[in-house]
Amino acid sequence: MFDTIIAGGEIIDGTGAPSFVADIGIAGDRIIALGDLKQASAANRIDASGLTVTPGFIDIHTHSDFTLLADGRADSQLCQGVTTEVIGQCGFSCAPLGRHAGGSQLFGYVDAGIPINWRSFGEYLEQLEKARPAVNVAAFVGHGAIHGTVKENDSSPSTADEIAAMQRLTEEAFDDGAWGFSTGLEYWPGIAASLEEITTLTTVAAKRNGLYSTHVRNRDVYYDLGFSEAIATARHTNAKLQISHIQPKFGAPAMAMQHTLEMLYRAEREGVDVAFDIIPHDWNHTSTVSVLPMWAREGGTTKTLERLKDPALRKRMKENPNHMWRLVTVGRWSDIVLLHSVANAALIGMNFSDIAQLRGIEPFDAVLDLLMEEGEGLPQMMWTSHSFNDNDICMCMRENKCMVMSDTLALSQRGPLKGLIGSLSGYGWTARLLGHYARERGIISLVEAVNRITVRPAERLGLADRGRLRAGAFADVTVFNPELVHDESTVRAPLNSPKGFVHVMVNGCFAVRDGMRNDVQSGRVLRH
Repeated sequence: MFDTIIAGGEIIDGTGAPSFVADIGIAGDRIIALGDLKQASAANRIDASGLTVTPGFIDIHTHSDFTLLADGRADSQLCQGVTTEVIGQCGFSCAPLGRHAGGSQLFGYVDAGIPINWRSFGEYLEQLEKARPAVNVAAFVGHGAIHGTVKENDSSPSTADEIAAMQRLTEEAFDDGAWGFSTGLEYWPGIAASLEEITTLTTVAAKRNGLYSTHVRNRDVYYDLGFSEAIATARHTNAKLQISHIQPKFGAPAMAMQHTLEMLYRAEREGVDVAFDIIPHDWNHTSTVSVLPMWAREGGTTKTLERLKDPALRKRMKENPNHMWRLVTVGRWSDIVLLHSVANAALIGMNFSDIAQLRGIEPFDAVLDLLMEEGEGLPQMMWTSHSFNDNDICMCMRENKCMVMSDTLALSQRGPLKGLIGSLSGYGWTARLLGHYARERGIISLVEAVNRITVRPAERLGLADRGRLRAGAFADVTVFNPELVHDESTVRAPLNSPKGFVHVMVNGCFAVRDGMRNDVQSGRVLRH
C-alpha cells in the first residue's frame, strides 16, 4: 500500500541516463519503488502518461534568506518545480548578526513584522524552521555577515585578532549546520577584504567538507584576475570551489568565456575541485547601491544617504572610473532597468533613459535621486541590465561542470511579498532552461537540462537522498509537460508564473497538484 503512485510517466531520474516509462510508489516522505506498479494499491493514483517525471529541482544559488522568513510559501519556485533552495550566496546571509544590526541591512528584507531577534547562525536556522518553508532549504554562511558581526561599520583593514574572531564565527556556523561559505568580492565588505581574511575563512569550509562559493571581484575588463583569485584561493585552501554566475559581463573581451573555461580545465588538471553555475538569462541583476564607489558606502546606509545629499560628493560618485557595470561607464542607460523599489514602485520596469527623461534630469542623477528617496530601505533597491552574452550562456550550459540556478528570491503574490521582484528569472528560470534552451534551441537535451538542476547540484552539495528518483530517496518530485513548459515572464511582466508544470511534491506532499498551488508547506531546513 502506497500513499501515492505516479503512474505511466516518462521518468528522467536526474543522473543523465536515458528516460524510461515507469510508475513511482511513494509512502510517507520517501520514494519506495520505481517500476510496474499496476497491481499495487495507493490512496492517490496520479496518471502521468504523456508527462515527464523528474526529481524536484535544486536551485543552488538563491537569496531567499529573509523572504522565506517573511512568507515561506515560495510560490514562485514551487510553480516551476523547485523543491530545494540553497541560500546565503554572494557573501550575504541573515546570520550571524552583530549587536546593532537591523532588518534593513539584510538582503531581501521586507518589513513583515518579523522580529530580528537572532544573532548566531543556529538561531537563524531555528527561526527559519519556525517559518515552515514550503521548500527545502540548505544555508551557506556569508562573508559579509561574518565580517559585519566582528567589525560592524568599521572600514579599517581587519587585524589578526579580528580575522581570528571571524574564523570562530565561521566554525560556529558550520557547527550549526552551514553547507558552505560564500563571498561577494564585488560588494562591500568583500571588495575590501584581504586575501588573508578570505583564505582563513575558506579554510574552515574546506576542513568541514563544505563548499566555497564565490561571486568574484570582476567579470568584465579584468575578468581573468577575478577568476584567478578564486582558483588560487581554492588551490591554497583545498576547498571545493563553486564559481557563482560565471558569465563574464558587458565590457569583457569576446574570448573571455572560453579563456575562463580553459583556466578551470587547467586548475582541475592540477587538482583543484572546481565547478560553476549560470543564470539562464542574459539579464544581470544586483542591488542599485552597488553603483556607488566603496568610500560612498562606508559607515552604512545612514552615512550613504547623507553623502547622497551633498552635491560635491554626488559629483565624485558619478566620476568613479570603476563602476560595477561598464554599461554605466559608457552610458548605455536604456539597457538598465529598475527592478525593485518601494519609494518609486511606479517606475519598476522602466529603463533609466526613460526615467531620466520623465524627471528631466541626467540618468545618473536619476539613479542617485532614487537611491536617496529609498531612504533606509536603500540596500533593497534593485536594478537589472543586459550585461550577459547569450553565446556565453550556451557555451557554459554544454559543460558537464555547469549547474543552472536563479540568483533570485522565493516569492509569493499573496501576503507580505506581493509585488516584490527578485529578478527577471525569478518566476521562470527552470521553464526557460527546459523550454527555451533545451526544447526550442536544442543547446542541450532535456535529460541534460534536468541533470543540471537535480543530481549535479545535489552531488556538489553532498545531498545524498535528494536530486534523483530512486528507491529510498526523499519524495521531491516534479511533473511537467515537456511540450508546453514555457517561461511567461517578461521585463514588463516579471511576475508571471510559467506554463507546463502539473504536479510538484515536496517530502511526499503535493505543493502543486493539477497545476494549482496547494497551501502545503512541507519543506525542511537541511543541516550539513
